[in-house]
Amino acid sequence: MKKRKKGDGGIYQRGKIWWITYRVNGEKVFESSKSEKDVDARKLLSKRMGEMATGVYVGPDAEKITMAELADDVVTDYQVNGQDSLDKAIRSAARIKEFFGKAKAHGVKGDMVKRYVAQRQADGAANGTINRELAFMKRAFNLGIESEKIVRKPYIAMLKEDNARTGFFEYAEFASVRDACPDYFKPVVTFAYLTGWRKQEILSLRWNQVDLQAEEIRLDPEQSKNDEARAIGLDGELLELLVAQWEKRKVVQIPGHSPTLLCPLVFHRNGKRLKDIRDVWHNACVAAGLGRMVEVEYNGKKTKQYEGKLFHDFRRTACRDMIRSNTPEKVAMQISGHKTRSVFDRYHIVDTKDTKEAARRRTEYTREQQEKAKKIVTLNRN
Repeated sequence: MKKRKKGDGGIYQRGKIWWITYRVNGEKVFESSKSEKDVDARKLLSKRMGEMATGVYVGPDAEKITMAELADDVVTDYQVNGQDSLDKAIRSAARIKEFFGKAKAHGVKGDMVKRYVAQRQADGAANGTINRELAFMKRAFNLGIESEKIVRKPYIAMLKEDNARTGFFEYAEFASVRDACPDYFKPVVTFAYLTGWRKQEILSLRWNQVDLQAEEIRLDPEQSKNDEARAIGLDGELLELLVAQWEKRKVVQIPGHSPTLLCPLVFHRNGKRLKDIRDVWHNACVAAGLGRMVEVEYNGKKTKQYEGKLFHDFRRTACRDMIRSNTPEKVAMQISGHKTRSVFDRYHIVDTKDTKEAARRRTEYTREQQEKAKKIVTLNRN
């Protein structure tokens, strides 16, 4: 048998089991072949040498990582970062774990992902729902690579879906949710409904960005998600809201500090920044009849998860209502902070009211053309 060169690793026995040893980045690795045959150990060693030669080394630790573990890591990431869509993440994790079971992450290839999609379609899931689950799966693999648990990921193709979003508020719905909110949160809901700003932009808004005398708010590039400076004018209910918040600021100091140190945030709770608004939002929507809590089983435990109106629906609503009120699209995009027209169009939702108004205008136009035709015929006869 050909003698291996130094550095190519080797095989040896521990009891009846054959092991292999090799170096990775200068560190010695010991790995069991889990076999009593030396030929199996030599095959495993050759596999590891080939992986390192081609730059796709996996290693024994990465091969043990399951899809279930990666899915749990995503849920943990959502919990740590306090993201609103935690409930959706938990549902996606449960479905992925149900399908893939204890399958090894490195064993999941594109064909297996396609089988998952086919199964979800057979279950009656919409393409949009499946895409959210596929996005969760992509996040799972990316987190696994970032944490160095795994070294590669499969290609995951997204399905074609209608890109328009359908969640929005009518005024009565908005009012009912606002009425169900605690006093400190009502201004946040109103501001979101009127401007369509992103949640974090609202919660991080500071008084040095607000000019009540000039009646405008200014956001610097680093304060905006799309990295572009923008300014919006204040009028009506929006101006009244900020004036009221300013008056409240005079009597709200930061707890534990000098009475002269006033809260720099426009929206807060007793001087403290609002971070996780999920509970207050869910409770308000449930109370207003626009949401519900459903029981979901995850990792063998039953937990309550929210289904219903989203805070982000205010963003879609504001865009739609600005267009309906004849606000120029360029101005509406500046107010809401949309950088591209393609993204903005996703929130310009057309519903039956829009189509009825279009039908009314079309009827009026047809009547006008009929009247013009009658006049022309009369003139020709004369």
